[in-house]
Amino acid sequence: MTRMGIPNVGGRAMAPLLALAAVSLAVLGFAAPALAGKPTGRYVNFSQCPTKVTGVDSCVFGQTSSGEFKIKKTEVPITKTITLQGGIIVAESGAETFVNAANGETLSKTPENVPGGLLKIIAPKGWPEILQVIFNEFISKGITGVNASTELVGNVTISRPSLLGGAPDALGLPVRVHLENSFLGNNCYVGSKAHPVNLELTTGATSPPLPNESIKGSLGEPEFIEEDGEGLLILRKNSLVNNTFSAPEAEGCGSQYFFGLFTGLVDDAVDAELGLPSASGNNTAILNGTLENTSAAAVERSE
Repeated sequence: MTRMGIPNVGGRAMAPLLALAAVSLAVLGFAAPALAGKPTGRYVNFSQCPTKVTGVDSCVFGQTSSGEFKIKKTEVPITKTITLQGGIIVAESGAETFVNAANGETLSKTPENVPGGLLKIIAPKGWPEILQVIFNEFISKGITGVNASTELVGNVTISRPSLLGGAPDALGLPVRVHLENSFLGNNCYVGSKAHPVNLELTTGATSPPLPNESIKGSLGEPEFIEEDGEGLLILRKNSLVNNTFSAPEAEGCGSQYFFGLFTGLVDDAVDAELGLPSASGNNTAILNGTLENTSAAAVERSE
């Protein structure tokens, strides 16, 4: 993943960046197959590009190193590196299809600490009194730290022209947020394959409903490296943003206790703390980092 973005500036200011990117993308992609192996040199980051998948002519590697993921009342700062990697198939029409990483680890499941953990969670007043006592006692004396990791639950979508131009469909990530804690167990999620949190990330400006206000991403600092007829495009200090997505209720929390009989009750407690479900206009994702793009031919030739 990555912080990828383009400032929403005027034509003259934008022209050099778009010209560089257009030339770069034109060079990224003509191939003669090479022997299988591990990429080397400048292309070492593309070891999981699915170059053997028919039609893949481009490779993507991105890392998010900072930013935030906020759902209503809870903000999780990004302090650990999150990696997005895979390939791209370009149709004759120009439409681009993202192909998952060769090892299946398209989006790294990087745990981030949730500030405050479970310290503010208390049993809902509607619970039976005995359950309130047990629950609150467990929280007050148990381990309260919580980690949150973002996991893919659907197909990544990508459009490099939209990325370069600041359109709203630059990168689409259907995800769920995995909340992990000794009390919540291993199956506590916000979002699912059936009801994902859809992050439609852009390098331009967003148009969210209130109370959120528009925010802007950034293309960052593009660098194009060409050697032996092949090229590598690197976007440093870029930013992908979205603050129009919604988040569903939590599910599966506390399912390891009493054969899952009280799972719904723990879900309710988590919902009350996080403010779930959270409608569009209350949530924000900002992903800052670096994105690399090159041809599958260049990756194979470096092996």
